Amino acid sequence: MPAVMADPLTLPRLPRLPEAGTDWRRVAKVVTAQRHLEGEGFQVRRPFPGVDLPMADPFLLLDHMGAVDYGPGEAKGTPWHPHRGFETVTYIIDGAFQHQDTTGGGGLISDGATQWMTAASGIQHIEQPPPELVAKGGLFHGVQLWVNLPRAQKWVKPRYQDIEARDVKLLAADDGSSLVRVIAGSLAGYDGPGVTYTPINYLHATVAPGARLALPWPREFNALVYSLSGRGTAGVEEAAVDEGQLAAFAGSHHKGDGDGLLLRAAASQPAASPNGWEVLVLGGLPIREPVARYGPFVMNTREEIVQAFEDFQAGRMGTVPAERVPHQSSADESMA
Repeated sequence: MPAVMADPLTLPRLPRLPEAGTDWRRVAKVVTAQRHLEGEGFQVRRPFPGVDLPMADPFLLLDHMGAVDYGPGEAKGTPWHPHRGFETVTYIIDGAFQHQDTTGGGGLISDGATQWMTAASGIQHIEQPPPELVAKGGLFHGVQLWVNLPRAQKWVKPRYQDIEARDVKLLAADDGSSLVRVIAGSLAGYDGPGVTYTPINYLHATVAPGARLALPWPREFNALVYSLSGRGTAGVEEAAVDEGQLAAFAGSHHKGDGDGLLLRAAASQPAASPNGWEVLVLGGLPIREPVARYGPFVMNTREEIVQAFEDFQAGRMGTVPAERVPHQSSADESMA
């Protein structure tokens, strides 16, 4: 797994959270991802939608792609398709993926890089494996997260962010045993590079075999932990979470939410997870607005969904093929 590996002993460390003195967030449920076919026929594991939406809010969908070792000619992607009302965040752990959208954004992402596309008022895009992966085959592993936008931001101008692997903020567990990658949000005062409309945390952690990872967590955020590979437990109650499973912590609509998340990796890990338990840790400020969703559109009302289809059919979500134009960096966009 080449997604930004580093020696944790050389990195800034998270503060130590005491077992007895921390208000640990409780696990509400553990769900197993369901398998679906997407795009041109590639398989994904999807843990949500599936849990109650208030537990995932502000997130809408998580697709886990792979890990899969493609043979020649087996890698597939998606055709051109539209989106409105939310953001797609594509994080590639192994292998590579190409993206192009009708704003001119896009490029190749690989081995720890992220493409952050804010569809907002409307956009079309295409996602494909690069020709080399199609021709020769190879290892591919990634995830795509859909992040909802509040009503006030659903009509902003679309934007695109490249987040290179080198841009990700790297931290170590309090004991120096485990590696945490901050892609977006803030953890113990350390900020990730992703620029977000909706306040969220997006982390990828490698928890060393047998190690404890304690994360300070905003009380107002929901919290989800998804196992990419390996196994471990979540919460002080030590709920088992294996590959392809998601632990949903008690959300911020509950009273008495804790300010710490506790994870423990199993001492023995499968051969596919030699560095430890690989997990995504996601959380965000719930939007708590009505959600109307159909296919590639996520709005607040059925009427807005109908309008989205009409706008797409009328060509108001960009022209295919797109003309590549320079796009802003995330730093530029944050100042816009």
